[in-house]
Amino acid sequence: MIEVIGALFRWLQLASNMILIGGCVFLAIAVRANTAFDAPWLARLNRALPWLSVTLLVGLVGLLATTTAQATGVAENAWRPGAWLELLQKTRIGLIWMVRAGLALLVFGVALYVRFSSRARWQYVLYATVAALTLAAGSFASHSAADELSVTSVLPYALHTVLASVWFGGLPAFLTVLFSVTHTRTREEPDQSSLQTLKHFSKMALPVMIAVVVTGIIVTDRMVDTSYASLVATSWGWLLNTKLALLSVILVIAARARFVWLPALSQAQDVAKASGRKLRKWVTLEVLLASALVLAATLLSNAIPGKHTVIEDWPYPFRFSIDATWGGLGVMFGSGIGIVLLILAAWTVALGRSKHWEPKWRIAIPAVLAVCALVAALPPLATQAFPETYRKTPVPFDTISVANGATIFASNCVLCHGPQAKGNGVLAKTFAIPPVDLLTEPHTAKHTAGDFFHWLTHGIPGTGMPAFAEKLSEEDRWDVINFLHATSRGYQARLINPYVAPNQPYMAPQNFSYSAHDGTSGTLKDFRRQKAILLVLFSWPESRARLDQLRSAYANLRDSKTVVLAAPVNDPDPQDMAAITAYIPFPLATQGAPEIVRSYALFRRTLSNPDLAGEGTTPKHMEFLIDRYGYLRARWIPAVDGSGWTDIAELMRQIEQLNREKELRPPPDDHVH
Repeated sequence: MIEVIGALFRWLQLASNMILIGGCVFLAIAVRANTAFDAPWLARLNRALPWLSVTLLVGLVGLLATTTAQATGVAENAWRPGAWLELLQKTRIGLIWMVRAGLALLVFGVALYVRFSSRARWQYVLYATVAALTLAAGSFASHSAADELSVTSVLPYALHTVLASVWFGGLPAFLTVLFSVTHTRTREEPDQSSLQTLKHFSKMALPVMIAVVVTGIIVTDRMVDTSYASLVATSWGWLLNTKLALLSVILVIAARARFVWLPALSQAQDVAKASGRKLRKWVTLEVLLASALVLAATLLSNAIPGKHTVIEDWPYPFRFSIDATWGGLGVMFGSGIGIVLLILAAWTVALGRSKHWEPKWRIAIPAVLAVCALVAALPPLATQAFPETYRKTPVPFDTISVANGATIFASNCVLCHGPQAKGNGVLAKTFAIPPVDLLTEPHTAKHTAGDFFHWLTHGIPGTGMPAFAEKLSEEDRWDVINFLHATSRGYQARLINPYVAPNQPYMAPQNFSYSAHDGTSGTLKDFRRQKAILLVLFSWPESRARLDQLRSAYANLRDSKTVVLAAPVNDPDPQDMAAITAYIPFPLATQGAPEIVRSYALFRRTLSNPDLAGEGTTPKHMEFLIDRYGYLRARWIPAVDGSGWTDIAELMRQIEQLNREKELRPPPDDHVH
C-alpha cells in the first residue's frame, strides 16, 4: 500500500512541477504575443500558479514520508517526523529532497510575487527557471545518477524532464486558451493575440519534442544492456513501451493540431468552428494521455532499470541478433529489401504531402510499406532462444573461474571437442553432426552465455551433446562457459604483438586476484584508471636474464605509473623461490599464480604460431601490457617475437603510448554475456 501511495505522491509532485514550467513558458509566449493582461484565460492561469506551487510542496512532503517508510521498512515511519529528520540528515536522498524543498519554497515565493505585481515576461521566465531547477535537482536521485554521478550521466536526464515539461506542462494552459478562443458565440472573430499564442506554442513544440526524443534515447540507452532484451522481458521495459506508445499517439495528435486544425481557426467561420470542436476534443484527449504518460514515467523512474534486472526466463522461443545471423545470403537480402521499403515509406510520406493525398492514403500507404519492411527484414535476423538465453552470469570472468573451467573441460569435453575446443576430438567423426569449432570460429561470440548454459544443462537433441545438469554444479557450468570465452578471446589475441595499436582497446582479459611475497595483494580491477600493468609470466632460471633487465628498469617503470607483477610458469621449489624473491624488487604472485598462468597462457597464439595442434604449449616466458582501463594492449613472447622488449627503451615507448591515451571505452564488464 505504501508503494502505491508513494507512486501517487511522486506523480503529484512531478505533474505539478511540469505544469508550472510549461505554464510559465506558455505565459511568457502569451506576453510576447501582446495578449491583453485582462484576458479571462490569462487571469485564470495566473490564479492557478500559486496553487500549483502549493501542490508541489504537498507532493514533496508526501514523497518524503513514503520514502522514509520504504527506506526503513517500517510503514509507521511515514507519520514520524523524527524518522523523516534522520533520513534527511544521513542520506543523499534526504539531501536532494532538502534542495528540492528549498527551491519549491522559492517557487512559491515567486508565484506570490507574480500574482500580486504588474506582470512582465521576465517574471514568467524567472518563474519557469526556478521551477526547472526544482525539477532538475531530482535528477540527482535518478537511476542515471545512481550508476555514475557525473555531468554526462545526470545532464541528459535533467534536460529530458525539463524539456518534456515545456510541452506537456504547457498543454493545460493551451487547452484553457483553446476553449476561450473557440467559444465565440457572442463574437464573430476570436481574439487574434490568443490565436497567435497558440500557434507560437505549437511551433515551439516541434524542436522541443525532437530534443526530448534525443535525450530520451540517450537516457534509455544507459538503462539497458547491450542486448536490449530487457525492453520486452521486464516490467521496466513494458513501462517504457507504454510510455512510448502514449507518446506516439500524443505526437500524432500534436502534428494534426499543428498542421491542420490550428491553421483552420483563421479561416471562414464555419470551418473555424468545426476545426475548433475537433481541436478541443483531441487536445483534451492529449492532456489526458499526457497525464497517463507522466504516471508511466513516474512508475518507470521507480522501477529497477533493465540493465540491472535479471531475466531468469526469456519468454520467447526466438530473439533478434545481427551478430548471430549476419553473413548469410538470406539475411543480407532480407535486410536490403527491408531498407528499400523503409526508404519508400519515407518517400511516400513526403509525396503524399506534396500531392495532397487524402489523409487515409497518407497514413495507410507508408504504414503498409513499413510493415512489409519489417516482415522482410526481421525473420532472417531471428535465431533460436531459450529461457536461459539472457540470464546474467553469476560467476565473474576471472582467472580462478577460467582455470576451474579448463579442468572441467579437460575431464568431460575433450573426447568430443578436442583439447583446445576446436571440435576435433577423437569421437568427433562418429557423430552425424560434428561438434562445433569453439576456438577458431566465431561461434562463441554469436551466442549468449545463457545459450551455452542451456546447452550444458539440457544437452542438444539430435547431436552427441549430453546434458550435464546432474553431473556438474551450476557454478561449474558457468566456469566452463568462462573458459570457452577465454579460449575464444585467446585465439582473437593472435593479432596482438609487442607494439601498442594506438587507440584500439578491444581485447578484454579476465580479471585476476593475487597475493605477493612482499605482503601486497589485490586484483587487476584495483588498478583501473590509475596505473598500467606489466604482467610477467616467467620460468626459473631460464628467465633470469630478463628479470635482471626488469630489475634495472624497475624505477623507470614505476615512475611511468606502471605496476610490474610477476608469476612463475613452473612451480619453483622453496630454495628457488627464496632466490627469486631476493632477486626481484617487484611483487611476485605466490597465491593465485597458477590460475593466472593457466588462464593467460590462452593468449599465447600469434599469427606466425597459431598453436592449434594437440593440447598446446605454454611458452616459458610471456609478458603482457594491460592499460589502466583494463584492456590487454600488447604482448611479447621472446620465443616468437624475438628481441622485442629486451630493448627497454622500446618497452617504455609502448607504455608512454598508453599513458597518452584517454578513456576510449568503459572498463570491461566483470561477466561474460
